[in-house]
Amino acid sequence: MRAMLALILMVCPASAEVILFPAGAGAPELVIYSTLDAPLAAPLVTAFQAENPGVAVRYEDLLAGEIAARVVSETDAGETTADFTFSSAMDLQVKLANDGYAQAVVVPETADWPRWANWRDTAYAMTFEPAVLVWHKPSFPDGPPLTHLKLMDWLRTAPPGRIGTYDIERSAVGYLFLARDQEHFADIWSLVRAMGAAGVQVFPTSKDIIDRVASGELSLGYNILGSYAADQARRYPDLGLVLPGDYTVVVSRVALVPRAARSPDLGARFLGFLMSRSGQTLLAEKLRLPAVSLEVSDANSARAMQAALGDQLRPVSVSPGLLVYLDQAKRRRLLQRWAQALSGG
Repeated sequence: MRAMLALILMVCPASAEVILFPAGAGAPELVIYSTLDAPLAAPLVTAFQAENPGVAVRYEDLLAGEIAARVVSETDAGETTADFTFSSAMDLQVKLANDGYAQAVVVPETADWPRWANWRDTAYAMTFEPAVLVWHKPSFPDGPPLTHLKLMDWLRTAPPGRIGTYDIERSAVGYLFLARDQEHFADIWSLVRAMGAAGVQVFPTSKDIIDRVASGELSLGYNILGSYAADQARRYPDLGLVLPGDYTVVVSRVALVPRAARSPDLGARFLGFLMSRSGQTLLAEKLRLPAVSLEVSDANSARAMQAALGDQLRPVSVSPGLLVYLDQAKRRRLLQRWAQALSGG
């Protein structure tokens, strides 16, 4: 990182990575729990601090399930929790809001925010991120498969162990993607069986998969968050990405201010920053996270993507409808079916 950031890295329990962004002795501290990798988050935090120079930030990079569990456990114990949470697991964030663990926050942009992206002013979608196929260019001299059916065709003759995807038991966004696949692709379980027969490797994070595709260890990654893929594709010439042409599931990172936040005013201030035109533009241009705000209309925005791709995109609304994916009986059945299909059943 740049010297001016003066970041301090330390290792915490579980999978947490904590970055401290100082602001001088006695400065109030904004605490963020987020699934966004710390290097990607740094430009957001420093831009926020440029507008709020007297605020220190403690940024905790966590898995989505850990964020939800910590907010619930800390709140239920009568303790304070994060001032702001930002997660790619839409269902878990909406559940926190639905169960009373978030507080309503209204910022200047609330009135013009798309209706699908705001649930009761407690949970806001900040991004518009497609599930993509990432591919190792040297492994596909004629180009990658462009639809789910074409992917099945490739898997029938692919060398073993050359495809990767999320471990849906550990990755909340991977689980959500598969659950949505069930709704949009009648042959999803045939595809999963084909992946199992091809020796699919599963991982908990996007980075795990993308790094292996970029190096050539894997030929292809399935259902990967397009934002991470786009960022890494700029760095690695052998890494490509494509939106499946038959349908493309689109998810959002959802933000909220917890009810038990220690400094809810700072959480609301950071929410307002992310929803502002400058914050959304930074997300789109610097982090390659497509912006939700209708004020941002360049190629990396929801408005531009919907205009260009239309019905190919299948976005997930921020609503209690997401809670169906968290029903424990349905989750067990989905995980069992996933495991059975991977093993050839």
